[in-house]
Amino acid sequence: MKARLQGAMAAPSFTAWVSVVLMFGLFGFGAASYTGFASPQVVYNLLIDNAFLLVIAVGMNFVILSGGIDLSVGSVLALTTTVAAWLLQTAQWPAEAVIVVSLGGGLLFGALQGWLIHHFKLQAFIVTLAGMFLARGLCFLISVDSITIDSPGFVWLSQTQLALPGGFLSPGAVIALVVLVIGLWAAHSTAFGRTVYAIGGNETSALMMGLPVGRTKIAVYALSGGCASLAGMLFSFYMLSGYGQHAQGVELDAIAAVVIGGTLLAGGTGYVAGALSGVLVLGLIQTLIVFDGTLSSWWTKIVIGTLLFAFCAVQRVVARRAQH
Repeated sequence: MKARLQGAMAAPSFTAWVSVVLMFGLFGFGAASYTGFASPQVVYNLLIDNAFLLVIAVGMNFVILSGGIDLSVGSVLALTTTVAAWLLQTAQWPAEAVIVVSLGGGLLFGALQGWLIHHFKLQAFIVTLAGMFLARGLCFLISVDSITIDSPGFVWLSQTQLALPGGFLSPGAVIALVVLVIGLWAAHSTAFGRTVYAIGGNETSALMMGLPVGRTKIAVYALSGGCASLAGMLFSFYMLSGYGQHAQGVELDAIAAVVIGGTLLAGGTGYVAGALSGVLVLGLIQTLIVFDGTLSSWWTKIVIGTLLFAFCAVQRVVARRAQH
């Protein structure tokens, strides 16, 4: 029995399963403690409220799997909302063109960061930190005030409810789930995904095997930037505004969701599906605090920080056991 337990703890999927167990445990605790917590709409609201975070976490998962980090995603989200709002309200662009330009801008921004990281052999932390300041600064260069969006297309997407048994989902939540499915396919069923895992496991070995390391790293950061800009569009639908202060600290929430979801911070090990369980764990913590009604919202950060410490420690133990 002890040998089996040690073998399970050494498995790469151990922390991912811990995340799933934690998610169901939190939901069970909420259902037992608060009336109405187990209603279908509460579950749907977890997806509706965290759709943008799930999209960012999918992109971040690929970055961390490759052994990198992207601190710019929250600022890119804010920049996307600001650019979209300005183009819609001031420049009077059609909604379709705004969406295409905004998404393309995020892809290019991420690809540029990836190119700098690979071409100049720079630390991803430094490059994306610079990208974080740059994108956030550009927001306030466009407008220091919040820009309200009243475009009919955006308002329609914001107000549309897709009926489901016991409640409804928003179009943004559906888009986030579609992104998750595409991410799962890309990570586990394509040469690109296998190369990402190989780079995260050992970049030197990946180069010696003839894998396209440079092209893949640039693509990974382009994917992260694209996911951040798509999350910005979903946030625009959700808030109907563009503002440079949107999504403060979201990059850290995304990293926390990825780590809690079972992806190793050192890269090479993890599952894109863990982005969903990680995001839902964060959402459940927030929902429990709301249902309680007596706790400060800062308890969310305290609990998330504690969980992050715990999962990092567990990952370290698993890594050591896997080596022996």
